Amino acid sequence: MTKFSKTIAGCMTWGVWGKSLNTSEMINLLNSCLESGITTFDHADIYGDYTTEADFGKALSISKIPREHIQLISKCGIQYIGNTRNNRVKHYSYSKEYIIWSVEESLKNLQTDYLDLLLLHRPSPLMNSDEIAEAVFTLKATGKIKDFGLSNFTPLQSELINQKTGVSVNQIEISLTRYSSLLNGDLDYMQLHKIQPMAWSPLGSYFKESSEKNNRIRQELSILTKKYNATENQLLLAWLHLHPTNIIPVIGTTNKERIREAVKAENIVLETEDWFALLVASQGHKVP
Repeated sequence: MTKFSKTIAGCMTWGVWGKSLNTSEMINLLNSCLESGITTFDHADIYGDYTTEADFGKALSISKIPREHIQLISKCGIQYIGNTRNNRVKHYSYSKEYIIWSVEESLKNLQTDYLDLLLLHRPSPLMNSDEIAEAVFTLKATGKIKDFGLSNFTPLQSELINQKTGVSVNQIEISLTRYSSLLNGDLDYMQLHKIQPMAWSPLGSYFKESSEKNNRIRQELSILTKKYNATENQLLLAWLHLHPTNIIPVIGTTNKERIREAVKAENIVLETEDWFALLVASQGHKVP
């Protein structure tokens, strides 16, 4: 499987769905990520109403960053309602023809010959595992993708695909405030089948809302930030890093200082009791 950086830059907010970075700002941010040790960049065709990949690709081309120095991830399958496609309703499309066409569009927009990883963005009730496997075989055989994986798939949905074509990654929502995948079998399945978990929204709701849960977590973090000489951000990421599946967080920030801070979390090893203390704070009760 392709080697990805231990922290991944999520690019959803680089374009019009977020900071609307211009070309020079994207180049600057790209270089800042690389200087910090982040070499993997996570995209999806729908980001920015199907515009962010092209904006990123232009910046990447002008930057002259060698393609072999970075890894590019993209996702396909969601047919989004927006200004760039004539969709009547948001839906999913996983025909062989559509998957191949979508990858070719992403390659054109990103100005590259291959994706290091293609993910199916969300499971569809109409997906046909044989047809998906045919598309993946063709894309790998033609060198357009190196690896294949899933996003937001349950273990049973993953097994449906994994039986027909190897799945190397599943990108799901995992954080201290959204920890169900640690307990419901999702990560157990990934560990059993050597599927790499990637965590989107790895900081969860901690910085987004005020709640009893977050207040409990804050109290525990106030102790641990001193013990580990680390920030709250870093400890929330370190909590994920400790898991035996080596969860890779996909961070959405475009703030350079927070990017550098996130990478430093890779070197923080929480003690087992501290890890459980944070879980208990999130749950609001002791473990069974």
